[in-house]
Amino acid sequence: MGKIELVLTAAALATDAFAVSVCKGLKMKKTNYLHAFIIALFFGVFQGIMPVAGWLIGSGFKDYIDRFDHWIAFALLAYIGIKTVTEAIKNTDEGENVSYALDIKELFILAVATSIDAFAVGITLAFLDADIVFSSSVIGAITFVICFAGVWMGNRFGVKYKNKAEIAGGVVLIIIGLKILIEGFI
Repeated sequence: MGKIELVLTAAALATDAFAVSVCKGLKMKKTNYLHAFIIALFFGVFQGIMPVAGWLIGSGFKDYIDRFDHWIAFALLAYIGIKTVTEAIKNTDEGENVSYALDIKELFILAVATSIDAFAVGITLAFLDADIVFSSSVIGAITFVICFAGVWMGNRFGVKYKNKAEIAGGVVLIIIGLKILIEGFI
């Protein structure tokens, strides 16, 4: 895999994490750059680690993993999406006193759910005899940058539209989960 293909692959892998990062930014009253850094770091690290895990496991388990990876991603994203929508609806009644707290457990679940496809890419990289350290570093770094920008963009949009944007963000997470599930059957 050439460098251009690697960068394009990294950007494609980061799209789900970007969407989730935008949703996280929607919840912030004002941009918290430390939280944006932590969110981006979680997604970047997981997107960087999962190809290594896929590369290490190789093709021996590919058929087994392909049978259920889309169900795991769907369940995790749907759970977080539904939770986001219900919290946004509850917060409509509470008004402006709601503040954003960084939930590390939720962030961990989201990072795993959005990086499962990176695991499959790692298996492919094993077939291609790619330099896994370089490849996973590029994937992780690009994901970090894209997700940091996603939090910032989500916050700019969310400040204007508040709970409606959070509800939309939760729906987006559910749609991403459905998309992954449907792609698993194709």
